[in-house]
Amino acid sequence: MTSLHERPPVGAVGAATVHESAPGHVTGSALYTDDLGVRLQGLLHAWPVNSPHAHARVTRLDPSPALEVPGVVRVLTAADVPGVNDAGVKGDEPLFPTEVMYHGHAVCWVLAESVEAARLGAGAVETEYEPLPSLVTIQEAIAAGSFQGAQSTLRRGDVTLGFAQAAHIFEGEFDIGGQEHFYLETNAALAHVDESGQVFIQSSTQHPSETQEIAAHVLGLGSSEVTVQCLRMGGGFGGKEMQPHGYAAIAALGATLTGRPVRLRLNRTQDITMTGKRHPFHATWKVGFDTEGQLLALQATLTSDGGWSLDLSEPVMARALCHIDNAYFIPHIEVHGRIARTNKTSQTAFRGFGGPQGMLVIEDILGRCAPRLGLDAHELRRRNFYRPDDATPYGQPVRHAERLSDLWAQLLARSDFSARQQEVRAFNAQHEHVKRGLSITPVKFGISFNFTAYNQAGALVHVYKDGSVLINHGGTEMGQGLHTKMIQVAATTLGVPPARVRLAPTRTDKVPNTSATAASSGADLNGGAVKDACEQIKARLAAVAAGALSAAGKAHVSSLGVHPNDVRFENGQVYPLGRPDLSMTFEQVVHDAYYLRTQLWAAGFYRTPGLHWNREAMQGHPFKYFAYGASVSEVEVDGFTGASRLKRVDILHDVGDSLSPLIDLGQVEGGFVQGAGWLTLEELRWDESGGPNRGRLLTQAASTYKLPSFSEMPEIFNVALLERATETGVVYGSKAVGEPPLMLAISVREALREACAAFGPAAREQTLSSPATPEAVYWALNRARKGAQEKDAQEPAPADD
Repeated sequence: MTSLHERPPVGAVGAATVHESAPGHVTGSALYTDDLGVRLQGLLHAWPVNSPHAHARVTRLDPSPALEVPGVVRVLTAADVPGVNDAGVKGDEPLFPTEVMYHGHAVCWVLAESVEAARLGAGAVETEYEPLPSLVTIQEAIAAGSFQGAQSTLRRGDVTLGFAQAAHIFEGEFDIGGQEHFYLETNAALAHVDESGQVFIQSSTQHPSETQEIAAHVLGLGSSEVTVQCLRMGGGFGGKEMQPHGYAAIAALGATLTGRPVRLRLNRTQDITMTGKRHPFHATWKVGFDTEGQLLALQATLTSDGGWSLDLSEPVMARALCHIDNAYFIPHIEVHGRIARTNKTSQTAFRGFGGPQGMLVIEDILGRCAPRLGLDAHELRRRNFYRPDDATPYGQPVRHAERLSDLWAQLLARSDFSARQQEVRAFNAQHEHVKRGLSITPVKFGISFNFTAYNQAGALVHVYKDGSVLINHGGTEMGQGLHTKMIQVAATTLGVPPARVRLAPTRTDKVPNTSATAASSGADLNGGAVKDACEQIKARLAAVAAGALSAAGKAHVSSLGVHPNDVRFENGQVYPLGRPDLSMTFEQVVHDAYYLRTQLWAAGFYRTPGLHWNREAMQGHPFKYFAYGASVSEVEVDGFTGASRLKRVDILHDVGDSLSPLIDLGQVEGGFVQGAGWLTLEELRWDESGGPNRGRLLTQAASTYKLPSFSEMPEIFNVALLERATETGVVYGSKAVGEPPLMLAISVREALREACAAFGPAAREQTLSSPATPEAVYWALNRARKGAQEKDAQEPAPADD
């Protein structure tokens, strides 16, 4: 196998290729899981019976009235489960609960001939509950000592010593809101059983192997008896990493018991009500600086709201702890992480996977402390950047740390930051009721699963006799362009045009034991596996071609023969090094190879090298590399309403040598906007009252949950990819791009802080809630105004003439 990062002079990687499903997306011909049911005869539809309590014991469940509803075929309950009544991997998520743990928890499922019959049948099921005390907020859980899972501590140095050396010490608290995934395609599963008893599940899942595993253990079957396929997803963002398993298991159980195909698709309200969100966080902190504004010590406690079960809350917290440093060296640090157990949906993976919450804590600290230190926030950030030879608090060297300073300086120049800063100050001095803010923030994000075993991938590549290529890999496509990149990787490795490569849907019977498409590692892992498989095939073809080219060479010029290592594959042509005039077509080489009984398929495998992690000690080398970036945002705030406008954004982001620049630019833009939504618009509200609807999610539709749209896009949006940024040891020198751009949006929030502060006197700490909704911005700028009033009251009145 050639070096993983080296690129041939000619190839498909690096080309600005359109998304492989783009025509299907825009014409509506691209199929999704729920589109496939109409092809099946005798299809049944599933509908949940939801709990009206946040926490209660089920005292009576009588499905018999539902069976009298026309069209209802069966009601699934715990008594129907032949295997394990659990939908998770921790053993704490009963598929059919006897104790409901959140408002909307499904206690049973109705199967019927139509969606409407299933809905009416669910309404006919008779249930009785014994309400139990519930915890709805992080603060309630902390007060009650309600925690779950492991409690971890990240530690380096001695914070007591660090604070003793500090010239300035500040303390504070910070609450971070959650976020609804709001993928366009809601959770869906379709299951049927074939004539041999094989269970086949179509699922909108980021983790087909785990969906297969959960469905199998619910059915009491081996994994080989269950096949899961994911054609494509209409968005996932982490919300389909763990959450789809139970829905697939329900569909599979119904199909097994009735002998008919079963469709389960949540409507939007059900999906928002029943599925997990980004974890809300609460942070308390104490920080110390020296006289020059250098960070000396940080002591903090992070508490996440895990909801009713663990799900992925432990690794989410681990990543939050590993990213609380963001781009900054902190010599003495002690950060504790704990997971609150509340009576809400089980919070789960979301783009960034805890990294955004950890990074937001340190960025909030620096934004609040900068004026108290007499420094501009961007200067305080710059002074604390990692430098070459520095290491993270968990012991991993920060490779290419110099890119942070280089990227930062480039972006300041590209965005005209200094001149615009003066313009903003002049504007604010002239406008009493409208203020602007300008901010720049960095990103340093570790790439790899922080559970080491997940950093592996497989692929199956077929070359057919006509020279066409079919690739299977373990990654799933959720719109992020992974399949497009894999086609480019295969085409480049084999030296054929991308049009000769077709990609098959992700299936567990083609590539087994796959990891989730998550942690921004889809292209790294699956690209390595696809390249490995293609390299194996190419090596066999090179041996065949060497013989044929040697013979051809002798017919033209004197030749000592062609060595297989000197055979080149480019643009569908195969030729000896330096002699393109002696080329053969790829199809001819494949044809010859077949008749020489050469294996034309290969199973590829890749495991990320150099990773190790001690979860208990929170020490090791959990990441293959760091992705860097920075963004500048300028906002304008209305002092009467708190409404804001994003005027301009400038981004410079490090994706290594891009596999597919058009795809990567789209990911940077989309990630940034989604991050801005989390930080400025999207607010989850639960009923915290003591009334009968306590624990009910109040923001359960697009009418009550504010999503970013075209109107929230910046008026000027400049996005560029860092040049000359090859990452060695990664497929074709690229870097991950899925999650890191989301944190670029922190600059929007920090710009809002600057704008709010401009309503008051200088050199005062400005707090700002998260999300910084118009209401939150209004209350923040109002605090600044009160600070101005207090300052005026303290100043002596001018003397009379």
